Amino acid sequence: MNIAVADIEAATDEPPLYQLDENPLLARQARQESNARSYPRRIPLALKRARGIHVEDVEGRVFIDCLAGAGTLALGHNHPVVVEAIRQVLADELPLHTLDLTTPVKDRFVQDLFGALPAEFARRAKIQFCGPTGTDAVEAALKLVRTATGRSTVLAFQGGYHGMSQGALSLMGNLKAKTPLGALLAQGVQFLPFPYDYRCPFGLGGEQGVEVGLRYIANLLSDPEGGVQPPAAVIVEAVQGEAGAIPAADAWLRGLREITARAGIPLILDEIQSGFARTGRMFAFEHAQIVPDVVVLSKAIGGSLPLSVVVYRDELDKWQPGAHAGTFRGNQMAMAAGSAVIRHIQEHDLARHAEQVGEHLRGLLQALQRTYPQLGDVRGRGLMLGVEIVEPDGEPDALGHPPLDPALASAIQRECLKRGLILELGGRHGSVVRFLPPLIIRHEEVEQVAGIFARAVSAAVSAG
Repeated sequence: MNIAVADIEAATDEPPLYQLDENPLLARQARQESNARSYPRRIPLALKRARGIHVEDVEGRVFIDCLAGAGTLALGHNHPVVVEAIRQVLADELPLHTLDLTTPVKDRFVQDLFGALPAEFARRAKIQFCGPTGTDAVEAALKLVRTATGRSTVLAFQGGYHGMSQGALSLMGNLKAKTPLGALLAQGVQFLPFPYDYRCPFGLGGEQGVEVGLRYIANLLSDPEGGVQPPAAVIVEAVQGEAGAIPAADAWLRGLREITARAGIPLILDEIQSGFARTGRMFAFEHAQIVPDVVVLSKAIGGSLPLSVVVYRDELDKWQPGAHAGTFRGNQMAMAAGSAVIRHIQEHDLARHAEQVGEHLRGLLQALQRTYPQLGDVRGRGLMLGVEIVEPDGEPDALGHPPLDPALASAIQRECLKRGLILELGGRHGSVVRFLPPLIIRHEEVEQVAGIFARAVSAAVSAG
């Protein structure tokens, strides 16, 4: 794809530069909500209306939403099929809360979900409905594998993100949220290097980095002097989301599956953010053509409403009744909306659409790199993309890549917001600008996003 920066910058008319002045809603939020609040600090908006890829704030300003509920809104805001599914539940006077009692809505959701999963995995699968967040599903997955194996150690990966409860937090690579807590409740987590190609932990990158990483894991599991007890599971994201849209190489995932299968270790795939067509496949692990033992799902699974599940091989179903529970695991509106989303994704082949539109956006972003060396790496899969912001004149690392520039990343985010584009940051020190738009975004809208981003980069670099 041969795209000039001028083409990107001309992709849309210059939108007005919004003045994000504090309003009464934002003032009360800052005064009354916890100091732990996060998004409002970087995205100070009070929203009143939303449809598709757009949101409108109380001041009447319209923004393109490339955060989409951190990937929750697969079909964007208030998609007709989601709204209709919710309305139908209400019109039929269906029970809205059922704990884990079954209903026709729940049964249909399970059949739709199993139909969306790879057949080799689904035909031997069991499902556990969890509390309404992905972190609770991760907690359930940990209980499952520890019960089934009789072991307690879990292997996780540097850069991984699996939720904010104490157990899930133990699996997180990022130290910021863990350090104030001291000892965490879940012990026995060993961290492994993730194949972060741009900043390979072995200073190699490419095929060499993949090969060495796999050798390291294989040796760790087989060395009687390795110091790591046989684990209950290995948990991994096929694309690390919060770490900055870092995709694992297919060869690495296949190698990891082979190593864990050979050692009799359950492999947990966290698809909470990457699932449901976001990466160009229904589930991100399908790129590598592997069959995991456990899949953790949330976010888009509920059609924008809270829902989470663990799906796993029936051989692991060793826990006892009541081993994991949650009051709100019977959300019927979420199940109806989730079924509607799954069917719509399949009927309209949104996985292929995400792959094509994502490739278009990636090409536009890569074109900007030729003008702005501050855009160090453009990566990701489908509509789960990240741009790592760097300081071009800084001291390079072992691979020759310049250091991170979190201040510039923050400035770019602010300039995007001023111009009507909502983006979030991630990665080490918040230096990666992330793109997670709804899957329904069109090619011309992607060009508009890239155009705004280009002008925001130009303004931030000039001001710096």
